[in-house]
Amino acid sequence: MSTAVPSPSSSSDPSSSAPAPDSRAPGSRAADSPAPAVPSAVELLPGVVRVDRQAAPDRRPTAEAVAPPQARPRNAFRPDIEGLRGLAVLAVLAFHAGVPGLSGGYVGVDVFFVVSGFLITGLLVGRPLGLWDFAARRARRILPAAATVLVATAAAGGALLDPLRGTDLARDLIAAAGQFVNWRFVGQQTDYLAAERDPSPLQHFWSLGVENQFYLLWGVLLLGLARYLHGRRRTLAIGLATGAIGVLSLLLCVRWTATSAPLAYFSTGSRLWEFAAGAGAALLGRALAARADRPGTAWTLRLLGWAGAAAVLAPVLLYDRNTPFPGTAALPPVLGTAAVLLAGPAHRALGAADAGRLLATRPLRAAGRLSYAWYLWHWPVLTIAQARYGTMPWTSLAALTAASALPAWLTLRFVEQPLRYGSSPAPRRGLAVGASALVIPLIAALTLGGGTVRALGGTADAPVAAPAGAPDGPALLAPGTRLLGLTPSLARAREDFPPGKGCEIPLNADSSPRCLFGAEDSPDRIVLLGDSHAGQWISAALAMAEQRHWALEVLVKPGCPLATLTVRNNVLGRTFDECDRWRENTLTRLTAGPRPRLVLMAGLNRYGSQEERAQGWTRTLDRLAALGAPLAYLGDTPMPGKDIPTCLAASDGRSDACFFPRDTAFEPDPLLDGGLAARYGVRTLDLGPLLCPGSGPDCPAVLEGVVLYRDTGHITDTLARVLAPRLDKGLLAAG
Repeated sequence: MSTAVPSPSSSSDPSSSAPAPDSRAPGSRAADSPAPAVPSAVELLPGVVRVDRQAAPDRRPTAEAVAPPQARPRNAFRPDIEGLRGLAVLAVLAFHAGVPGLSGGYVGVDVFFVVSGFLITGLLVGRPLGLWDFAARRARRILPAAATVLVATAAAGGALLDPLRGTDLARDLIAAAGQFVNWRFVGQQTDYLAAERDPSPLQHFWSLGVENQFYLLWGVLLLGLARYLHGRRRTLAIGLATGAIGVLSLLLCVRWTATSAPLAYFSTGSRLWEFAAGAGAALLGRALAARADRPGTAWTLRLLGWAGAAAVLAPVLLYDRNTPFPGTAALPPVLGTAAVLLAGPAHRALGAADAGRLLATRPLRAAGRLSYAWYLWHWPVLTIAQARYGTMPWTSLAALTAASALPAWLTLRFVEQPLRYGSSPAPRRGLAVGASALVIPLIAALTLGGGTVRALGGTADAPVAAPAGAPDGPALLAPGTRLLGLTPSLARAREDFPPGKGCEIPLNADSSPRCLFGAEDSPDRIVLLGDSHAGQWISAALAMAEQRHWALEVLVKPGCPLATLTVRNNVLGRTFDECDRWRENTLTRLTAGPRPRLVLMAGLNRYGSQEERAQGWTRTLDRLAALGAPLAYLGDTPMPGKDIPTCLAASDGRSDACFFPRDTAFEPDPLLDGGLAARYGVRTLDLGPLLCPGSGPDCPAVLEGVVLYRDTGHITDTLARVLAPRLDKGLLAAG
């Protein structure tokens, strides 16, 4: 690859270390990981004046660039950092492509965060800038390439994705352009109502959001200290601030990894310690600079570099999606990267090979120069291709990842370098470039969003009126009911949630709040008990309660089986201990309170094996039977295993295109198929034959014009209201 302006390595450019996204993120099905930074080359090493060897030929040299030779540092350019970026981005790309043996490649994002902290701190401490100048530099460096990818992704999404995915993409575009997309993903992946959606083509922009939020914080902090403090007082203050922020952030990271993996993974607060590690290496490197040529120091640095490189590479090979991350598992790659940065080019003093020399090889440096743009391009290519053509083998994903290097190189050649080196360095120009790079993607997002709304035939927040359901018989709707089109509409189906969303408590909570509907003051109440597959029946249970002027109490916890068995939660990345505590607290609460008129149980019938489910239900029913209240059980609904509204939107509403196999839609149910219900006097109602009628090999996604499912496994609230008369007759009408 050749460029008009040879790009020295990114080793000296703080702004080029923007990390790549991470698909390995909790709750996401595809991979999404670190975003590399495109190297360019000129900012500075910690404590060193600037050497602008890569400025465009027509750029006027700065005073630093024409300083006399004796004033220039010997090691101003760090090719090992450029190679380190290359290594990090290759690990991330391989992870996202599913290359065997590189299951921990997502740690590359942590490498980029440390490099960013190192370079930015070196820049700000070595030569303090004005705040506007600093902001302009970052804007010119990062935003144009990001805007190019955002606009291209909007165009590709509008042409290749179905309207529902296009609507989601438009919202992600706004968040990504505004640099807060990481917080959007925190909200989505901690919310069970949205957790089953396919990964966004822009999910990798989370790391860019974290990076820019760090730049804002660090720039204000360090430039503020530089303005009011000088000499040793400033150095001491910066060191103390770096240490305090790093320790606090690490503690938050460890805690949140154990309690809320999406918050730990995507949030800025849990990632600041990684930048602080790089900042600490920059500050310590300044202290060691004068001793670097001493033999003892040089050998120590050489060993430090090799140990750091090993600490970075080992997680790439040994970690996988089940590793609780970041938490303490992020310590080896973070500290290893800091060690490599601190070691520096020790081979120059030793005359021998070291980790820095290995990282400075041409292939790694070439990947490092392209890393930022390559990182930005590869994830939209992979996700849009799979959304359009289905799941692909890793060999195809690797080929697509390699092909994404072409648009990455074009972005580097025609967007990054010209805007960075070819125009006036005045802050107002940089800020104007940054503003344009924010506004243009917003326009693309609004254009895409408007087109998808028109394609879906309405807005997603339009109210839905449920048709009347039939109380019995094989029909879903009451006799004579005629629907025009689909109900709910495809624009509404994915948001057709049950009321009382706040009743379904967070994953890390172990007790339910007081959550009553209907006649709240009535001494008589129905208790709805279970997980999110119980919560999907709130509207139907509420209709039963209101007809009798009773209250409805909702006690549900997503992902938590009512049957007494311990499960693993993939979002938390560990055993779901909160589920066990919630179940115990809920059963104790029911025992201590007034006896309900009915305990209505429901839930996902896929936890553990068939035998484990039967044993778990036995333990739970022993406790519930002691209440002396009537017990009822709703059999689990069919499991489509694919996002039904998205499927229908992609097939222009043709419901037959979204059938799913009957043999995977159901699992053996110990309460419906065994003798447990009879033993404990549980009244059961199985709606499976109604929702998957006949004896054919497939189950429908739409019946009589009603969209049955709002995602991969939960029914729409419209369907719950349609089925309310059946629940009433089947569970309460007979007494």
